[in-house]
Amino acid sequence: MPTIASLKKGERGIITEFSADLIPLKLLEMGCLPGNEVILVQVAPFNDPLYININGSHLAIRKETALQVEIEILP
Repeated sequence: MPTIASLKKGERGIITEFSADLIPLKLLEMGCLPGNEVILVQVAPFNDPLYININGSHLAIRKETALQVEIEILP
């Protein structure tokens, strides 16, 4: 199953599933919830962190966290 970490710059996806135990509460409060759209805006040097847009909120998340959030990649 693809995750946020598998997105390429500019790609979009819909969050499908994640383990609430592994995701920081702050991300949940910022809209990282199933059904929300995520766009990979930019990747920092050494591929960590990832700069994403979730429903208009811009966030930087660690790659290890991005690997825990499963998505469905949109065309």
